Amino acid sequence: QVQLVESGGGLVQAGGSLRLSCAASGRTYIMGWFRQAPGKEREFVVAITRTSTRTYYADSVKGRFTISRNSAENTMYLQMNSLNLEDTANYYCAARDAYCSGYDCYSAPKYGFWGQGTQVTVSS
Repeated sequence: QVQLVESGGGLVQAGGSLRLSCAASGRTYIMGWFRQAPGKEREFVVAITRTSTRTYYADSVKGRFTISRNSAENTMYLQMNSLNLEDTANYYCAARDAYCSGYDCYSAPKYGFWGQGTQVTVSS
């Protein structure tokens, strides 16, 4: 069983930066972040393979967010720059115990393990 623990959320002004972390216990192949704003569905943000050879980004965060992974520590990081009001959401770390291909990499139901979430609030 994989357990995921997120940290690093908080309040930041528009244009600012935050760094999220997700520490995993157990073997994971794909780790990623999803987010959910009030009244909206959970949406894919970014994902990375175990060896960091492949990354997947939502169009809305390309060029602003950067995902990285320390396999030795089994920890994933999300550097978020140029934050805007639309980035406000609860951010969830997610993981799969198998590789993904195509649409599966972006689909929340295809991830079997989830963290509790960390709130990111961007103020104007």
